[in-house]
Amino acid sequence: MSKDRVCVGAVAGAFGVRGEVRLKSFCADPGALGDYGPLSSEDGKQSWDVKITRPVKTGFAARLSGVTTKEGADALRGIRLYAPRDALPALPDDEFYHADLIGLEVLDTGGALLGKVKAVLETGANDILELHVPGQRETVLLPFTRAVVPTVDLGAGRIIADPPAGLFSDDGDPDDEGDRRQGRKAGAKGAPQD
Repeated sequence: MSKDRVCVGAVAGAFGVRGEVRLKSFCADPGALGDYGPLSSEDGKQSWDVKITRPVKTGFAARLSGVTTKEGADALRGIRLYAPRDALPALPDDEFYHADLIGLEVLDTGGALLGKVKAVLETGANDILELHVPGQRETVLLPFTRAVVPTVDLGAGRIIADPPAGLFSDDGDPDDEGDRRQGRKAGAKGAPQD
């Protein structure tokens, strides 16, 4: 996925019988979904003008240009909608678009590579960075708090992290396996607060 586009929503299915769709918004201001110009599919081969018609349970009812039937709306179920990056508002200094974090290298405070960000997971309390760690099949979940991730340097393409003890193991001691699992579980259930 190109960094010049950001996923801002998804089609949840048809709404009614006249071609409206039900949209889920991933925007900080959910109602702004229609404000970013034409939205496109992930592959960029399709695009639609979006007109939000009204709020509905878990999202919005909307009209997408060219979609006039229930069958046409149902065919779009699950399609993620992308906006041009330059159409999105600038964020405050300490906020980031998920698309900007994915693929960044994560280094510890000593400069050693911990992994690369594979995904950003929303948990409600705080986000979690899912890391692909070199030499491991399983990913590691790193709490995305100021205490654990003090530095995000988008220009340099890296994140500096101070992970909780036991989350990563450098010595390969088999007794540390339980600590690694425990650390992963703690990261998924709730990170230490700032």
